[in-house]
Amino acid sequence: MVKIAPSMLSADFARLQEEIKSIELNGADLLHIDIMDGHFVPNLTFGAPVIKALRKHTVLPFDVHLMVTNPEDYVKTFADIGTEYFTFHAEATPHMHRLVQEIKANGMKAGISLNPSTPVAMLEDIAADLDMILIMSVNPGFGGQSFIPHSIRKVKKAKALLAYYENTKAVVEVDGGVNLETAPLVREAGADILVAGSAVFGANDRSEMIRSLRGYL
Repeated sequence: MVKIAPSMLSADFARLQEEIKSIELNGADLLHIDIMDGHFVPNLTFGAPVIKALRKHTVLPFDVHLMVTNPEDYVKTFADIGTEYFTFHAEATPHMHRLVQEIKANGMKAGISLNPSTPVAMLEDIAADLDMILIMSVNPGFGGQSFIPHSIRKVKKAKALLAYYENTKAVVEVDGGVNLETAPLVREAGADILVAGSAVFGANDRSEMIRSLRGYL
């Protein structure tokens, strides 16, 4: 079953606790949390203290997506908070394997994210060690962008790469421009987790939206 991870970036920041409880009660599977540092991407978002404060208010697994330089500096912090997935950008560090091992040693699942211009082939020598490949279907750093069509091809390539390893349980996640029009395309391509921001938080009926994104009409 495809899982839905609403992006906290699209929530009402003045009502974060209430917003997160809402998506939990309406069927979300994970909470996608974008951490931006103003360097790797132009915007700033949440710091660890905010995420830590929210941890006790939801049972949703935390799917933390770090759009930051030096992602290795954040491993212990987010492990201590209780993070399920710790995903960093392939473009942000020259030592992907070392960082993946550190993430796992701290009890988290390790993911690597690829910008729209970064090929899936970059992960050929590390895919067997991953728990997630995150395909960015928009350029990172801003919410509300339009879906980049060639992302569908990248999802297929990521699934094919993981399929080469018989024992992997790694998943493919898609983040950016996911809505009722694009969700069927990425589901068909093989995506396991869909990140949806404004589509979920902006919906009049969040439960129905989450079901529809999954493909339950």
